[in-house]
Amino acid sequence: KISNTTSLPPTPTSLTIMRASHLLVKTNKSRRQASWRDPDGVEITKRTEEDATKLLEGYIAQINGGADFGQLAKTESDCGSAQKGGDLGEFSSGQMMKPFEDATLALKVGEMSGITKTDSGLHIILRTN
Repeated sequence: KISNTTSLPPTPTSLTIMRASHLLVKTNKSRRQASWRDPDGVEITKRTEEDATKLLEGYIAQINGGADFGQLAKTESDCGSAQKGGDLGEFSSGQMMKPFEDATLALKVGEMSGITKTDSGLHIILRTN
């Protein structure tokens, strides 16, 4: 008998430990429309996903041109992790939003993602471990 099932790669277990830094740009669709940079959400509530995409494309270009990811995250990220250069520390599967985790797992250590959308906003992710 021939099976029609396709072999899938193994699913990461909860023991998969990873580490990443990120730069988050919140938008008017973010679940929390305020940040340390914009405590009252004045700018965030006006920022569309297209606006955030343009900002992140600019940051990606700067990083690809030699700018330091962590330094840029410190000044431009809407996440509290900005104080640590965007470093989120170690986390395991299931601890982050699925699109963020999937994007992180797809990266090799030292690689940077493209733009990743979650309920928090739009991110670029740097896998550090």
